[in-house]
Amino acid sequence: MRRFANFATPALVGLALLATAIGGLSASRSAAESARLTPAPLVDEAPGAASTEVAVFAGGCFWGVQGVFQRVEGVTSAVSGYAGGAQSTAQYEAVGSGRTGHAEAVRITYDPRKISYGKLLQIYFSVAHDPTELNRQGPDVGTQYRSAIFPANPAQSRLAASYIAQLDGAKLFHSAIATRIEPDKIFYPAEAYHQDYLTLNPGSPYIAYYDLPKIEDLQRLFPQLYREKPVLVSAR
Repeated sequence: MRRFANFATPALVGLALLATAIGGLSASRSAAESARLTPAPLVDEAPGAASTEVAVFAGGCFWGVQGVFQRVEGVTSAVSGYAGGAQSTAQYEAVGSGRTGHAEAVRITYDPRKISYGKLLQIYFSVAHDPTELNRQGPDVGTQYRSAIFPANPAQSRLAASYIAQLDGAKLFHSAIATRIEPDKIFYPAEAYHQDYLTLNPGSPYIAYYDLPKIEDLQRLFPQLYREKPVLVSAR
């Protein structure tokens, strides 16, 4: 598989060491997808009585997507996993083949009294990944890295479709948004060694080059929602 063995080149190792040495979230800015602040959704969920809701997003490697949402105020949990395929193939080695129907995804549990589904969508499209890429993000290529939303209910489907249409209409990106909406799919948590990977491995060349800039972008674009201490799976 690509991330564990294929990126330890001297140049990337140097970048990782630099990021570690300066405590740096700013290393490797040019390697990150170009983050941009998308507008708030024109249509969003109305606050209800529920204290817990769930959203599932896929946008390339789940390490970075999980790391972003673990640092968002109002999020109580972010778990890396797989969505789109069968339970029997929800394992990393199988998903890596690109033939299981699964995408690397993140299940986000959040308090809708503190943050809305629409605001999570805004962060997802602004910071977490490049939504104009369908089956790749950065160096990772295949259907398992597709841009996809797995709505928990019809209301989330409608909100996601409305926001994608809003962003396409505003022509904020260099090409049309490729994000797919895939309802009625089950999320399966990934193996323990994938959980909290960004936080636990900040010196990894892959993390330093592709994912740490996303955390800096979150802090820069959404300062009111940024939390310094992430909510970790290992802490639960």
